[in-house]
Amino acid sequence: MSLTLLKKSGQKALFNVEPSNDFGIFPSTRYQGSKNKILDWISYATQDLNFKTVLDAFGGTGSVGYMFKKQGKQVFYNDYLKFNYIIGLALIENNNIFLDEQDLEFILRKHEDINYPTFIHDTFHDIYFTDEENIWLDQVIANIHQLDNKYKQALAFFALFQACIIKRPYNLFHRKNLYVRTAKVERSFGNKKTWDTPFEKHFLKFIDEANNAVLNNKKNNLAFQNDIFDWNHSRPDLVYIDTPYISAKGIGLNYFDFYHFLEGIVEYDKWADLIDPKSKHKKIMNGKNEWCNKGEIHNAFQNLFNKFQDSILVISYRDDGIPTTQELVEMLNKLGKQVEVKKMDYKYVLSNGNSKEVLIIAD
Repeated sequence: MSLTLLKKSGQKALFNVEPSNDFGIFPSTRYQGSKNKILDWISYATQDLNFKTVLDAFGGTGSVGYMFKKQGKQVFYNDYLKFNYIIGLALIENNNIFLDEQDLEFILRKHEDINYPTFIHDTFHDIYFTDEENIWLDQVIANIHQLDNKYKQALAFFALFQACIIKRPYNLFHRKNLYVRTAKVERSFGNKKTWDTPFEKHFLKFIDEANNAVLNNKKNNLAFQNDIFDWNHSRPDLVYIDTPYISAKGIGLNYFDFYHFLEGIVEYDKWADLIDPKSKHKKIMNGKNEWCNKGEIHNAFQNLFNKFQDSILVISYRDDGIPTTQELVEMLNKLGKQVEVKKMDYKYVLSNGNSKEVLIIAD
């Protein structure tokens, strides 16, 4: 489905909605650690496994769960972060709901009968976006909440997340650095044209991608927001595991700190109470996370493997991590698993070193 902005007069936007044959295409993403670019490798490595149901335990962008959805599997998407859960609703659980012209016209207009909050404008001045952009975000978020269908809301939030990410230096919210965008200097990195493109244009592009990703695989796919250790639903045939990563130097990737602004968007009414008062860039307070603690991560993996020992386990990993690949293999062997380790050369954006992408398959 193609949604093209035709005209804008005042606050009213008109759209052309044209049918497309491009359904079932996963959207572009700039999410740190996304497996979107190595899906073919993961698909090939798992093609001979015998399974009908999949739990994507740390779902993130949903790219792996979506790959299995396209293969006709029943997919359970899970993530601890609410904004990721919203992505799971939009792309995994949603089988047949799209955003149409009327929805977009409503989202992008200012309505006289809505009392618009100004939290982002009042709180995040000169941190991530310009004042004008912050006002736009406050308005659009309020309008999205007025939609009466949770899948339409999820699709709209997905597009908004992607628009926020693409307009950020490094595609992250890890520091107060709007000046990187606005300073009139020569640049050796980044894309100022993309940063300065209006939110609305980015938003419509990602709405188009989200609509084209809606896919009905005739299965009852479900999205969950759980700490994975609290999972108490049906036992899946296969569990795909892609935890946050700790390098051999003990440095962890904390997705909560990277994307706290997106979490705030979906917790808008609670946002003020979630912000860490000591944080210069107004990040959300972070709770306990064993996946980012090198003293706890070994036990976390062991407990996770124990919990799902009756399922096929497929673990995405990197060969310079803590625990080591060999330590993970030994944990799985002790559970009676037959383990195969596959490696490929792949360098993530902002990553240092020459680590290899690892796929551990335990059947």
